[in-house]
Amino acid sequence: MQEAAIPHPFIVVEGNIGAGKTTLSTMLSQDFNRRLILEEFADNPFLPFFYENAERYAFPVELFFMTERHKQLQEELSQPQLFEKGIISDYIFIKTLLFARNTLKSEEFRLFQRLFNILSTNFPKPDLLLYLHQPVEKLMDNIKKRGRDYEQQMDPNYLLKIQQAYFDYFRTVKDIPIVILDVQSIDFVQNPEHYQSIVQLLQQSFPAGMHQLQAEDLLPKKLS
Repeated sequence: MQEAAIPHPFIVVEGNIGAGKTTLSTMLSQDFNRRLILEEFADNPFLPFFYENAERYAFPVELFFMTERHKQLQEELSQPQLFEKGIISDYIFIKTLLFARNTLKSEEFRLFQRLFNILSTNFPKPDLLLYLHQPVEKLMDNIKKRGRDYEQQMDPNYLLKIQQAYFDYFRTVKDIPIVILDVQSIDFVQNPEHYQSIVQLLQQSFPAGMHQLQAEDLLPKKLS
């Protein structure tokens, strides 16, 4: 467990598919003894079919994700005592809408958005959102390495659309700090120094709004 505290009771680690958000969230939770909330995506029975035929299965896959995320967050975030020791989550509920906007037809999305607005009213906002940015080429490599069969045919253009949806949303957020951290040049899993640089970043305070940083700039400078 780390000695120095992180001043943000509720942290969300977000990112595109394959960015490393679940891995980093788990590491932080273990080191700082925080409650961990991980998205249970593997339980979605429509997901393998969606990657084979997105147009046909988009609505059921997104609806299942939304209801399951809502159920999980409602159970986890309704316990005030958990915020005393801190929470790390690897997703934020708004991702439900961001993904759906890129997969649903316009009439489906209008219905989906009405349902989303009803379900999203009571969730507390994170004190800090850390978005791990990786280029699509790196995401595709990571997806291939982790070997989930239903992800292997993923279209890179789909990842680009998801990335753009996140960035468009971040530009509208004015009430919480969002740190977009480009991590393509570091390996926070295998290199403890790289991981510690992210920890030190999270130990800082940030004003509300969007902040873009390069992870390599956080590393100690090597003397020549």
